[in-house]
Amino acid sequence: QVQLVESGGGLVQPGGSLRLSCAASGFTLDYFNIGWFRQAPGKEREGVACIRSSDGTTSYADSMKGRFTIGRDSARNTVYLQMTNLKPDDTAVYYCAADAARYRCLLGPNAYDYWGQGTQVTVSS
Repeated sequence: QVQLVESGGGLVQPGGSLRLSCAASGFTLDYFNIGWFRQAPGKEREGVACIRSSDGTTSYADSMKGRFTIGRDSARNTVYLQMTNLKPDDTAVYYCAADAARYRCLLGPNAYDYWGQGTQVTVSS
């Protein structure tokens, strides 16, 4: 059974950092393009970052560039999202997703086949 499980969310003060993890079971994450998305209350789901299966190429939404880093931990079959300098506007449920197509890294949610259940990130003083 294909499953993605996010972890690492929580409450953090503005300017703080969090590291989210996306663990897979039932398949090997290295063979999939992986994306991180977020959804705040009353807003549409938006792409945060993605990493391509073939060569590790990454892409970020403009507001996350320089603050967020996506990477793979192949030994643990996980993908992480390191978030720094967090702002209240980063408050949302964060999701990871897997795209079975080859050689692409897209920030649109419709490209993705498998989704985790999400982890809450709250940035507040």
